[in-house]
Amino acid sequence: MAVGFAQWGNDLHTGRKSYNIVGQRRKFYLVSIVLSVVFIVLLFKPGFNLGIEFRGGSEFTVSGVTTQSQQLAEEAVASVAPDEVPRVSSVGSNAVRVQTAQLTADQVTAVRDALMKSFDVGEDKVTSSFVGPSWGKDVSQKAITGLVVFLILVGLVMTAYFRAWRMAVAALIALFHDLIITAGVYALIGWEVTPATVIGFLTILGYSIYDTVVVFDKVRENTDGVLAQTRSTYAERANLAVNQTLVRSINTSVVALLPVASILFIGAFILGAGTLRDISLALFVGMAVGTYSSIFLATPLEVTLRYREPAIKAHATKVLAARAKAASGAVDGESVGETSSLAFTGALKPGSHQGNAAQPRKRKGTK
Repeated sequence: MAVGFAQWGNDLHTGRKSYNIVGQRRKFYLVSIVLSVVFIVLLFKPGFNLGIEFRGGSEFTVSGVTTQSQQLAEEAVASVAPDEVPRVSSVGSNAVRVQTAQLTADQVTAVRDALMKSFDVGEDKVTSSFVGPSWGKDVSQKAITGLVVFLILVGLVMTAYFRAWRMAVAALIALFHDLIITAGVYALIGWEVTPATVIGFLTILGYSIYDTVVVFDKVRENTDGVLAQTRSTYAERANLAVNQTLVRSINTSVVALLPVASILFIGAFILGAGTLRDISLALFVGMAVGTYSSIFLATPLEVTLRYREPAIKAHATKVLAARAKAASGAVDGESVGETSSLAFTGALKPGSHQGNAAQPRKRKGTK
């Protein structure tokens, strides 16, 4: 199995095997657009389930309990504030967290007493705290500021490094795609959005851009001097770059997702609600979507933007014309390889390497 996977990766790198990812980019665009629209809708309805850090309110933690019955907590709160609908969740295996809207000092004391009576615990086992909404607002503003600064720096650095603003634009679009889907999953599942969630959102940006930069670096290497030859088009060489980095992207993603999945499982099903669960869900979804976007979205977008350049478009037309002429048997003085007759968005023919064409056919009667 390992030998087969290694051989598959080697075939992709040399070009003996190739997937027409760039050539099928319209299909991937459609998938990304549909997913983005669906998850944008989810951001508004049902919307985020904001944690107490963002909406403000009172929080009670009952530790050392033998039962984690949600009904006991709800009855305790209802005995003091009948109109209040508390949010009750488990914390680990022997604690319960109860969140309510802002309560008065007398109500906080009464709820603490009711919780002690309902769960049959001592006064030292029930803690209470209050979080103002201004704290969450401050966190949100700083997170947005950090996001804007990050995107600006990414755009500038990528433009300077690759000497091409198109790669920066494609990478930023892929980043927004990853953020929208990750945030939409949070809205769909209904887990609380906490400061740990925001940290997770910001963290996946770094992972996504890293994966995209690796692919783009290979694209730049393969397309260097592409206009000086007529064997392959810009899209074909970019597609080869995606295939050559495909195994690396898969391996990196699997290695990164396995520990995050373990943390997510432990945080969600063993330790209960908490920081681990909040940040691991964002990381898991963001890494998975980031891998998809770096392969199936970022490079195809960059190719689409490149083909708006007259020189790149004219070169593709020239290559296709030469290829069609060779296919019809009219071989002139220029050696034209028998690469695939796919459209200029297609992949290189298996057996070629970074755009090097196969040897031309010999005419009948010649040695």
